[in-house]
Amino acid sequence: MRPVLPLSSCLGLMALFTAGQPASAAPAIELGQVLINDEQQSELEDARARLQAVPGASNLIDMQGVGQGRVASNQDVLAYQPGVFAQSAGNDGIKLSIRGSGINRAPGAHGSGVYTMFDGLPLTGPGGTPYELFEPLWLSRAEVLRGANGFDQGALALGGAINYVTHTGYDAAPLQVRYEVGSRGYQHRHISSGQVLGNLDYYVALTDSEYDGYQEHSSGSSKGIAANVGYRFNPNLETRFYLRYRETENDLAGRLTKEQIKHHPRAANPGYLSRNDSRPQPGSTWVGNKTTFYLDDDSRLEAGLVYHDYPMDLREGAMRLKVAYTDVSGTMNYFRRDTLFGLESKTTVGWRTTKHLPNSGASQFSRVNDVVGERARDFSYQGSDTVLHVGNDLELIPDLWLTTGLAMIYTRRESDVTYPASGGKVSQHDWDYAPRIGLRYDIRPDLQVYGNLSRSVEPPHPWSLVWSAPVTNQPMKMQNQTATTLELGARGESALGHWDLAWYYSQVRHELLNVEVVQGLPFKEFNASPTVHQGVEAGLDSTLWEDPGTGKLSLRQAYTFSDFHYRDDDQFGDNRLPGIPMHYYQAELRYDWPSGFYAGVNTQMASKVQVDYANSYHADAYMLLGARLGWDSPKQDWQTWLDLRNLTNKRYAATVTPGYDDAGQDVARSTPGEGFGVYAGVSYSFR
Repeated sequence: MRPVLPLSSCLGLMALFTAGQPASAAPAIELGQVLINDEQQSELEDARARLQAVPGASNLIDMQGVGQGRVASNQDVLAYQPGVFAQSAGNDGIKLSIRGSGINRAPGAHGSGVYTMFDGLPLTGPGGTPYELFEPLWLSRAEVLRGANGFDQGALALGGAINYVTHTGYDAAPLQVRYEVGSRGYQHRHISSGQVLGNLDYYVALTDSEYDGYQEHSSGSSKGIAANVGYRFNPNLETRFYLRYRETENDLAGRLTKEQIKHHPRAANPGYLSRNDSRPQPGSTWVGNKTTFYLDDDSRLEAGLVYHDYPMDLREGAMRLKVAYTDVSGTMNYFRRDTLFGLESKTTVGWRTTKHLPNSGASQFSRVNDVVGERARDFSYQGSDTVLHVGNDLELIPDLWLTTGLAMIYTRRESDVTYPASGGKVSQHDWDYAPRIGLRYDIRPDLQVYGNLSRSVEPPHPWSLVWSAPVTNQPMKMQNQTATTLELGARGESALGHWDLAWYYSQVRHELLNVEVVQGLPFKEFNASPTVHQGVEAGLDSTLWEDPGTGKLSLRQAYTFSDFHYRDDDQFGDNRLPGIPMHYYQAELRYDWPSGFYAGVNTQMASKVQVDYANSYHADAYMLLGARLGWDSPKQDWQTWLDLRNLTNKRYAATVTPGYDDAGQDVARSTPGEGFGVYAGVSYSFR
């Protein structure tokens, strides 16, 4: 028996450090000629090595650890990650913000500020990032590159990039079934199969869910399929085809006031209830291919192609909006390792483009209560994003690497109102650039320091040109949001455990801020005066005590400090930007027994949140408590767990959708967080 770290010492660090690292994978289980867990562990180690070669902050999320509890949405995937704020709005849609990206957007809307990929292929398009295809049980891992650190993926958004990696035949069981059940009618069912058959492998999964929701009129359901098949023609050529299809349907309960959350948190907004507001999603389809050519031992070429169709039927307020979106994307990436001036050099040249197809557009209908009236407006969206980026890592001296890069960006945005009157068209085409320079130094194998200076560019959505216009039939032009960011950080292993720490400072120009100017009317997006985004992101994963015969006590923590404010705005001065807490902390204290049993307690804390730009009102700070226990069989076939959420039944605002100036009034801006909930699950993997 050996003490690793005094418990009191670690608890004293709870406000300073966080745990963003997943639990280690289970030991290998042999199936014929395939070592499933060895393959999965190898891919995790390769991904970790790639992320640590970036001179900036990142997160690697192993879904094996996430699966030891309820996995209802992307919020569960991104929990306990420093630098990431992810909160559910009661359905599939979440409010996701990294370094202030999409800070003012309503949860459930098409996301902004984070470039999202499935298996290294684009999901995010000119219209943003739809959430309908996010089924977490299909994933093997997730890789988060915070801020401008997604440069080599062609990701230039303020919040960076997230790559969600699907299971393949190499890391999936031939048959897996999983069932989750819990409070308020929650059910989540999953069945999947994956195998390697010579040079071919496949993975296919069917998943569906349903829930009654915490608020009245917030029930929903989903069903979908994910599949991929890969083939290795020879050691130098391999290809993989991907398919995702998913339907969702969510009733909308609307936002509540602070007083309502305190006394009636399960109530729905009366307006949403009387109109029967909902968001049926008829079915999103994402089909892609990625082919890799290994040109020699030191270079390879990857080519990708994606088709993405995501219609939407939005019934909210005084309108019904039927939207059609279709994107097509192409990618090409060349990787090379060689020697430059006698120094080791790694070069990446990449190109990606995503374009709306001509059928992208919408029809708006008038609506009184739950009765849909005549067609009020037709408008089309056209847009494209094209990025050409070149990056290089050069080892100046042993273990000291210089990173340089330059991206050229071409963006096109067009919106055209064709009914009831034509001629309401706006078109803008912009060229921009994003340079990057960074250093990382591996002082020891267990200690790395880094820094970078980078620029990011984010264009507005085409639909913003319509909805933000002061005149109904005349769209308006908007400028691209840009940010220059300085980042310093370090990560490593010590007596405290595995840790990482990052500080960043961003000067943002023309920030795209989305705001509800008038209650009940569509949100409008504007370019803001100059703003500052700065913060600290810290993670700590500690082993407090360990004995091979009796078990291990561990503590993981995640802390994010976010300071986002105006720079001498004419109206709001240096006010804080609303929508995100300044302090956000998550932690879990857990004990693991050698037999596979585990038990833990967890907490989540957030400071108060401003609800309008005038900073005239705020949502209260909160602290939540939870517990989790379960069992993973030593053979890695059976798994069962019990997940208890919000043990004290705390009433709090999970998300805030800001207004312009509420003049100190308690306006309905917040979505209530889930009350006390009990969830249980079981899964079986036939290996």
